[in-house]
Amino acid sequence: MQGTDDKDEAVKKIRFGDFIRETQVQSTSISYSHLMPKPKYDKNGNEIPNPPQKLKLRPVDTYRLLAPFFSSRFFEQARAVVPLAIYLGLFQWLVLKQSVQNASIIGAGLFAVMIGLMLFMEGLKLGLMPFGEVIGNTLPKKKTLPVVLGIAFALGVGVTFAEPAIGALQVAGSIVDPNKAPYLYTLLNDRAWATVLVVGLGVGSAAVLGTMRFIYGWSLKPMIYLSLIPTILITIVAQFSPELSKVIGLAWDCGAVTTGPVTVPLVLALGIGVSSSVGKGDSALSGFGIVTMASIFPILGVLLLATFVSFTVTPEEIISMAMAQKTASAAAGGQSWHETTPGVEIVMGVRAIVPLILFLVFVLKVVLKEKMANAKIVRYGLALSLIGMVVFNLGLTYGLSMLGDQAGGLVPAAFAEISGIENSPLYGASLGIFIAALFAWFLGFGATLAEPALNALGITVENLTSGAFKKSMLMYAVSFGVACGLALGVSKIIFDFPVAYALVPLYAIGLILTRFSSEEYVNVGWDSAGVTTGPVTVPLVLAMGLGFGKALGVTEGFGILAGASICPIISVLSMGLYVEWKSKRQAEIEDRSEIQIEKSKEKENELEVA
Repeated sequence: MQGTDDKDEAVKKIRFGDFIRETQVQSTSISYSHLMPKPKYDKNGNEIPNPPQKLKLRPVDTYRLLAPFFSSRFFEQARAVVPLAIYLGLFQWLVLKQSVQNASIIGAGLFAVMIGLMLFMEGLKLGLMPFGEVIGNTLPKKKTLPVVLGIAFALGVGVTFAEPAIGALQVAGSIVDPNKAPYLYTLLNDRAWATVLVVGLGVGSAAVLGTMRFIYGWSLKPMIYLSLIPTILITIVAQFSPELSKVIGLAWDCGAVTTGPVTVPLVLALGIGVSSSVGKGDSALSGFGIVTMASIFPILGVLLLATFVSFTVTPEEIISMAMAQKTASAAAGGQSWHETTPGVEIVMGVRAIVPLILFLVFVLKVVLKEKMANAKIVRYGLALSLIGMVVFNLGLTYGLSMLGDQAGGLVPAAFAEISGIENSPLYGASLGIFIAALFAWFLGFGATLAEPALNALGITVENLTSGAFKKSMLMYAVSFGVACGLALGVSKIIFDFPVAYALVPLYAIGLILTRFSSEEYVNVGWDSAGVTTGPVTVPLVLAMGLGFGKALGVTEGFGILAGASICPIISVLSMGLYVEWKSKRQAEIEDRSEIQIEKSKEKENELEVA
């Protein structure tokens, strides 16, 4: 305090003349008349208009203006992609003693991923997000609650199709063998759009409940119990069916795929806009909870869809249908243009973005009869979203999927004999399995720390808890949980045990921790699983798991993402309980010290009186 007082005293003693001299150093006054051309007059003495000339930029000037803007956004994506690619390449070269095949193609694909995500995220910010904010703020003022909830539901369905990681599921469908997992094959191929639609219906239902939660300030705990317990029960029932059990990993992975960079911002923008318009809800917690529901409901939807398919189609019919389609494709001389690259990537990008744009325009123009401010910028953002999605899909095909599939197919060589790889297994069984699990652990830890959404969540949590739950604590807790989840998923594929045997006990632990945790940490803990599954992590981990399973001859390689979703929930809730216990203990120590100080003061007063 003394230093501060001295500094304030020094500031007060500065002479005004010294202040003027310092502010006028290296400054020059220019008359406005020197910057403007002299006016010209006609014969009648009227001033001739002199409109300013159009600004002309040289190519180098354009580069200097745009380079800082695009470089910052490009490097934001590069920070998530490049470290993972380097890690996988070095691990493959140093530990597995295999060079990266098709390195140039994979490198070009990864570059396309970064460019596509850069364009898409910029388009999301300029084109799609303004729609969500305007609709969220205007809708409750002009329409009744049922209309608001109906539009929230439709928006939740639409944004699911626009998720970049949804394309990874469709790419994964081509790897599944119909003879080994017929129901899994039909959900990812013949009924792929039904699967995505069911996932979208789950996200739409989550958007409805999340919006109502924003309005009425409901607690998240009962919503978790009511949605998760039926999901776990159906999972247990499906585990007793030899064919349905192979769909469980896909269903639980779908919960991770949905909470990406499109769903979360748009649905949150709508919900928070509704909340601010009606003037209800806890603003400190308004951003939490909806991601949790958007993760659980799709799991339930896919399990119910698989159960319905099992009652309508037999495995033999699916296998015969798959063989017939393969024969028909070969007889037709191959696939059509929209079924091969790059046509399929273009079609997927258009299908993902255009219907969502049309729905948002319909709601804004027809339902609300509102005009969009800065329409040119919004149209520019929508065009960037579409171009970015197409470029990202190309990068997904040639970059992330190829890299993940290659790495996943080579890692088993550390402990098992793999055809086409010399000197496999490279290590003993125990050491090789440990190396494979350690590889997945470091992959999950590094990929999660690189997620920009986790950094933003950490800052928010630190502010909401007044520094009790520090940003670094949350980031390391989430990263540790994801790392353990990926290691668990790899172990599941290695030992080929049912994924339900791991998920059911882990979610039971999560429910128990939820019961004893406060509302704030429940919101943060369950939403933390959503920020770990970004557009880079999901395709890479999915491809790695499927390649891993294919190399080992396992029926399906799904379930890794599911482990990466529940483990961070457990780690964050556990850390939250520790923070609460530590805060209470600190408060008790402070209370005891205050009591001791009061007692000592009383003794001193008694001595003075004596």
